[in-house]
Amino acid sequence: MNTQPLDRIEGAPLIQPSTTDHPMYDTVVDACKTVFDPEIPVNIYDLGLVYTIDINAENEVKVIMTLTAPGCPVAGEMPGWVADAVSALPGVKQVDVDMTFDPPWGMEMMSDEAKLELGFM
Repeated sequence: MNTQPLDRIEGAPLIQPSTTDHPMYDTVVDACKTVFDPEIPVNIYDLGLVYTIDINAENEVKVIMTLTAPGCPVAGEMPGWVADAVSALPGVKQVDVDMTFDPPWGMEMMSDEAKLELGFM
């Protein structure tokens, strides 16, 4: 019995890879690092909430992110905060932020800096 979602291809990564070779990638990451979950004193990028940053040749940015929990009180607001931070960057033509809970966020997704800041290291 196959328990994977029908749209998942066997062997494909759970999280779509980011376009890390795009010249704007680091700037978009820095913009994401300006957004914080109000309940946690660490930015969403270091928390591991940003799964994918996809930037095409026209400088249109797609961010796929998650939350620490589906019932997060800022679930409706956080994608807008990310879109505002990224769309303010020079050269960005458009920003789309998609929310996903597949795969679910886990503490292992945090950067070492975030784990240290939160006392997990």
